[in-house]
Amino acid sequence: MKAFSQLLQFPPRTLAVIVAGGLCLAGCGAKPETARTSAALPPTAAVGTQSVQSRPEAITEEVVGTVRAKLQATLEAKLSGRIDRLPVVLGQRVKAGELVARLEAAEIGARLEQAEASREQAERDWLRVSALFDQQAITRAERDAAEAHYRMAKAAVAEAKAMQSYVELLAPFEGVVTRKWAEVGDLAVPGKPLVTLEDPSALQLEADVPEAIRSRIQAGARLAVRFEGSNELTGAVSEIAPVADPISRTVRMKLELPPGPGLSSGQFGRLLVPVGEAESLRVPAAAVVQRGQLEIVFVVANQRAQLRLVKTGKRVGDQIEILSGLHAGDLAVVKGGNQLSDGQPVEAR
Repeated sequence: MKAFSQLLQFPPRTLAVIVAGGLCLAGCGAKPETARTSAALPPTAAVGTQSVQSRPEAITEEVVGTVRAKLQATLEAKLSGRIDRLPVVLGQRVKAGELVARLEAAEIGARLEQAEASREQAERDWLRVSALFDQQAITRAERDAAEAHYRMAKAAVAEAKAMQSYVELLAPFEGVVTRKWAEVGDLAVPGKPLVTLEDPSALQLEADVPEAIRSRIQAGARLAVRFEGSNELTGAVSEIAPVADPISRTVRMKLELPPGPGLSSGQFGRLLVPVGEAESLRVPAAAVVQRGQLEIVFVVANQRAQLRLVKTGKRVGDQIEILSGLHAGDLAVVKGGNQLSDGQPVEAR
C-alpha cells in the first residue's frame, strides 16, 4: 500500500510511462517460456539400415582401349580404271563373294581376246610341228621351239584372265560396309582404298598397356573392360606384343570381347588391369544422399540419425566405395535417408 501511495504522488504522464514499461517487461519475460513449449520435436522416422563393412578389393589401373573387329578388310583396286559400279552403301551387310565394286576396263577384255587368239594359233602350230617331227621331217629344236611358243601363249591367256578378274571387287567374307573411300566415276588405282568391310560378330579391345604393368598380364587371362554408362564386360587376352614401343614405352595387347548390347567397332573402353589388393568400405548406392554438391550418409547412433559428409569412389554394381567419412561397423541408413535431418529420432528396421 505504501508503494502504491508513492506511485500516486507522480504526475499522471510519468505514471503512464511507468505502467507501460512494467507491462512490456512482463510480456518479454513470458516469451521464452512460450517458445519452448510451442517448439515441436521432429517425428521418429522408420529407416532401413546396414552395417558398413570393410572388404578386400583389387586395386586396378585403367588403360584406355578401342574396340575393333577381329576380321576387317580394306578393298583396293589391283589395276587402274574408272569405277563403273559401286552397289553398296554404308552399314549394308554383304555376303562373301558379293559384288562390291566394278571398274571400266575395256582394254582388259581386248587383251584377253588377243591372248586367246594367239593361243589358238600356237596350238595349231604345235600340232602341225608335232606331226612333222613324228615323220622326222623337222628337227627336235624346231619342235621344242613350237612347244615353248604354245606354252607361252597359254600363260598369256591365264594372265589376261587374272587381269579380267581384277575388274570386279568381291567381298572376301560376310560383313558390314563401314567406310566408302570412293564413288562411281572416281579413278581407281592400285593402292587406293575403295571400301572397308568389318565382321561385327567378333570384336576385340586393342589397348597399349604401360610397360611397367606388362608383367601383370598373361595370355589367356580374363580382364574386365568398362564402357560408357557403367556397362562392364569380361574378356580373355588373346595377343600380347613381345616387345614394347621404344617411344611410348607401351605394349600392344588384344582382348577378345563377348557379344554385348550396344557394343560396336570404334567404341571407347577402359581396360581394368589388377595391380594389387587393398581393404575398402562399400555401402549400397541408395545410402548416399545428394544435397547440392555434398554427398551425405546418415548413420544411426543412440536411436538418432547422425549426418556424415562422405567422399565416394568408384561404383561397382549397386555398391559404391566410401573413401572417407565412415568407419567399419557404422550403421548406415540405406532406406529413407532422403527425408532425414541431423539428430532426428529414428527407428531402425
